[in-house]
Amino acid sequence: MTNQLTLPYMKSKETSRFLKFLVVGVFGFCVDFGGFTLFHALHIGPWVAGHLAPALPALAAYLTVNPEIVEQALSFCAAVISNFFWNYYWIYPEARSANQAKKVTKFVAVSVAGLAIGIPVFSVALFLAKGFVKTAGLTHLPFNLAGYIALICRVGVLLFWNFFVNRYWTYREVE
Repeated sequence: MTNQLTLPYMKSKETSRFLKFLVVGVFGFCVDFGGFTLFHALHIGPWVAGHLAPALPALAAYLTVNPEIVEQALSFCAAVISNFFWNYYWIYPEARSANQAKKVTKFVAVSVAGLAIGIPVFSVALFLAKGFVKTAGLTHLPFNLAGYIALICRVGVLLFWNFFVNRYWTYREVE
């Protein structure tokens, strides 16, 4: 009988957490999207390619042609910091008494693994989106449409990765 009462409660609690996660995800996406836009406008990708990657000429050449790779990696990091803050304060307040160094380490590890998954997803989506934008005659737009399309693809893939791995590894002790 207790299991019958506990199961619906757990489902509603997990549903509530997932909905909060989606809200945090939307905010994180805004941080990611805004950061990407800012870093692109400031030409951070070409700067990194020219100043930090010259020791690796093939990488520098690739980043010069695809500066969005650097810009999305930086915007992703800004979103990770934001998302950890909101997970800590809003989604999993029960975990505040836990070892936060361990929590942030796990959260960052999940995020870095997500970045490792996300960069190839972003790169393939960027390649395809650049072709689409060129074919559709949209290269004249005053914003980076191909980069935005690729960013949305990356976020869509990582949404489920981030929620489930953080829920069942980083915050597994939370009931």
